[in-house]
Amino acid sequence: MASKTVIVGSAVGLHARPAALIAQAAGEYDDEILLSLEGSDDDPVDAASSLMIMTLGAAKGATVTVESENAEAVEQIAALIERDLDAE
Repeated sequence: MASKTVIVGSAVGLHARPAALIAQAAGEYDDEILLSLEGSDDDPVDAASSLMIMTLGAAKGATVTVESENAEAVEQIAALIERDLDAE
């Protein structure tokens, strides 16, 4: 399984707008893509669900791990998490 750990770049974390953009991108893949918040005991969440992404409570600067069998999907979703999606 491919995995990448990144820092949340959006100014107010993974709230509605960034979560929706990430979920939309994740939905383009047939593979399951999971996100987990470093230091959390909660189970990883489905990156294709904006509501599940928001339940992570990932603020700016938080560390999030992206995992999938699809390395390309991991790279794309990780890159989105690192960007300030509110500034676009």
